[in-house]
Amino acid sequence: MARFATGSGPSQRQLRVSEQVRHAVSQVLQRGDVRDDTLENAVVAISEVRMSPDLKIATCFVSPIGAADSDGVISALNKHSKFIRGRAAAHLKQMKYMPEFRFRIDTSFDNYAKIDALLRKPEVTRDLAEDDDDGGDPNPGDVPGHGDGND
Repeated sequence: MARFATGSGPSQRQLRVSEQVRHAVSQVLQRGDVRDDTLENAVVAISEVRMSPDLKIATCFVSPIGAADSDGVISALNKHSKFIRGRAAAHLKQMKYMPEFRFRIDTSFDNYAKIDALLRKPEVTRDLAEDDDDGGDPNPGDVPGHGDGND
């Protein structure tokens, strides 16, 4: 009996294939097979790959490190995506169809930095300190019936 995804997230197969694609693209970029001035001056980290449900499109989220123009890095990667696809095919021989690669900028680190900055504001740290003082259990390790020998 066939099972269909309920739309709650990627399937196990999508997750497995996306990780294999991430490794393959990272190896191609690490070896320096792609000859482009924009890419040679930047370290490119593939933070995540999301596969379409039919496994024919791989969206690679990229974090360019040390590049002044991250949009230039993304456009260079998209320009060379067919070449990268061909080089990655050697690492992905088990796939029936080689996915089309699309490169996007990864903004998750920016989001983490914004959240971190918000949590470090004096108002928030004051509120968090008040929560710790109010209702915490003074002896969280002294739980009766959990093998402490005082029962």
